[in-house]
Amino acid sequence: MKLSISTKVFLVVQTLCLFVVLGMGFAAHWSFRHGFLGFLNEQAIIRLESTLPAVERAYAEHGSWTFIKKDRVEWFKILGSTAFLTDEERPLGPGEPSTSDLTGAHMRFTLLDAQHRIVIGYTGFDRDRAALRPVRVNHQTVGWLAMTPFQNVSATGDRRFQTNQARSSLVIAGLCLLLSGLIAWRIARTLLRPVRQMAQATHQVATGDYGIRVKVHSKDEIGQLAQDFNRMAHALESNENMRRHFMADISHELRTPLAVLRGELEALEDGVRPLSLDAIRSLQSEVSALNKLVDDIFALSLAEVGAQAYRKEPVRLDIVLQSVTDTFQARCRQHDLTLTLDLPSEDLWITGDESRLQQLFSNLLENSCHYTNAGGRIVISVKLMPGNITISFADSSPGVPEEQLPRLFERFYRIEQSRNRVTGGAGLGLAICRGIVEAHGGTIQSSPSELGGLCVTLYFPQTPRMTE
Repeated sequence: MKLSISTKVFLVVQTLCLFVVLGMGFAAHWSFRHGFLGFLNEQAIIRLESTLPAVERAYAEHGSWTFIKKDRVEWFKILGSTAFLTDEERPLGPGEPSTSDLTGAHMRFTLLDAQHRIVIGYTGFDRDRAALRPVRVNHQTVGWLAMTPFQNVSATGDRRFQTNQARSSLVIAGLCLLLSGLIAWRIARTLLRPVRQMAQATHQVATGDYGIRVKVHSKDEIGQLAQDFNRMAHALESNENMRRHFMADISHELRTPLAVLRGELEALEDGVRPLSLDAIRSLQSEVSALNKLVDDIFALSLAEVGAQAYRKEPVRLDIVLQSVTDTFQARCRQHDLTLTLDLPSEDLWITGDESRLQQLFSNLLENSCHYTNAGGRIVISVKLMPGNITISFADSSPGVPEEQLPRLFERFYRIEQSRNRVTGGAGLGLAICRGIVEAHGGTIQSSPSELGGLCVTLYFPQTPRMTE
């Protein structure tokens, strides 16, 4: 039979309480048996010593023990108790027993003569265990008064007291078990309710429902677990949405060049367009665009799983920047753009992969060339800060709305306004740039440019100055 966690907790708490109650009951019973019997024996010894003067006076009056032999009435009169006499034996008739008689101590008293022979009293006298007190008259020992200790509760009043105690203990034990059951049930319901909710939510997540969330009821470990679960579910939901968008974007980006290639080939096949050098160049252009898209997707996927190979070594960052800038000067002039590089006088050393850094700077310049209006400016400025190197790529208008700046480095994300040109790429360039920067231990940020366009800022950890 499959038990729920609530049932298990209830059974564990209730079983623990049951063992505690049983242990306390056994301990109380043992303590009562031994403690109560000890109390009875102590009271009997006190009663024995208080009775001794009366026995001595009786002997002094009669001069021997003959007067008391087999005279039960006289014996109890000396002991000062009539509780154990019949109504006919009592001189004063029926009456209530005294408090001292309720212990039953008188019934265990035995009178012995000087030679330790029984005169009258308790016939079960045990010489080895009995407490003896000498009976002295005129400084001579004329007999012994003995009390045989209690081995169990025998008197009616004592048995009644023991029975009442046992009954009270059973009632208390039952109430304790009932109370512990209510507490265990409450704990099982209240404490484990969030756990059950998270178990149900986890099952829904396992079936693909990433929109499920659990309520946070407390700030303890269970509350922290609920918060972590919600964050995990949110991350899974975001990743699932990104995966769907990624597949949709890939399908869209691949469909366009493939559709152009198919149309061009069908036109050539049908004779609509002659097979010329221009047609071949057009096909080659679409194949190049398709090949670049596939390469970018492959590079981005490797970067995201951390599988992209980096061969890191000391690199002069200023030399790499200068080389890439010189390469783009001619292209910027074709687009009527001014490209400026502002380098500090110090050598800029970092530990990185030179080819990946060239790819990074080329992608950023490519992005600025695509999205900067003719007659505009592109300014690359480098600053040497304590512990890091800051590189900013700033261009002139058009700009990017501030609410869209945080999304520029997402894959396939492109601005739907003036910076989205037909000449633009698939929206993977900046995502690849982010992967390269992070692989070098740096960070990348976007912000509005003072020139009116976009400013992309890179932060690289600086390597101590090295000799070439």
